[in-house]
Amino acid sequence: MIGKLKGIIDAYGDDFVILDVQGVGYVVHCSSRTLQNLPPVGEAASLSIETHVREDMIRLFGFRSDAEREWFKLLQSVQGVGAKVALGILSVLDPGTLATAIATGDKASVARGPGVGPKLAQRIVSELKDKAPAFSAIDPALIRLSGSLDDKTAPAPVSDAVSALVNLGYPQAQASAAIAAAMKSAGEEPEAKTLIRLGLRELAR
Repeated sequence: MIGKLKGIIDAYGDDFVILDVQGVGYVVHCSSRTLQNLPPVGEAASLSIETHVREDMIRLFGFRSDAEREWFKLLQSVQGVGAKVALGILSVLDPGTLATAIATGDKASVARGPGVGPKLAQRIVSELKDKAPAFSAIDPALIRLSGSLDDKTAPAPVSDAVSALVNLGYPQAQASAAIAAAMKSAGEEPEAKTLIRLGLRELAR
């Protein structure tokens, strides 16, 4: 089983790179984000590899980091997510952003991946939400806040403040993060308008 390859970039395709390792050219399929961050033809590169073995083929998938590879495998644990969809999601969201989106229930961000509809995005968020924080660097308070908002148990001023920021055009995850930060300095039982003001200040930083 191949876990890592180091070699020279030989050529690029639409969704793959050919990596020359001591005279052997390996075809490695990658997300568009990974391909964009690889060096030009003729330069050295190193990729973490996930190997898929089937009766009729062996396919290699390459990643710039072990975290990206772990997300590739984790995403495929969700019914309806195959290698193509997983790569599509990783093409639009880096591992940290994906972890934050799932941990905070930001279905819209996950749905940006090619072939990911609203129902599949919901399934990905629901099934992986408990695992996402381990891959992210977000404040645990934000995760708790997001969970309470999803369960409709957050205080009305908090929910209203998040909704107000979303209505202003901010993504759900970003709005939740801003209000979570605002709550730390808003005192006890703050009004929605106070949270909105402090939240906007956080977003302006």
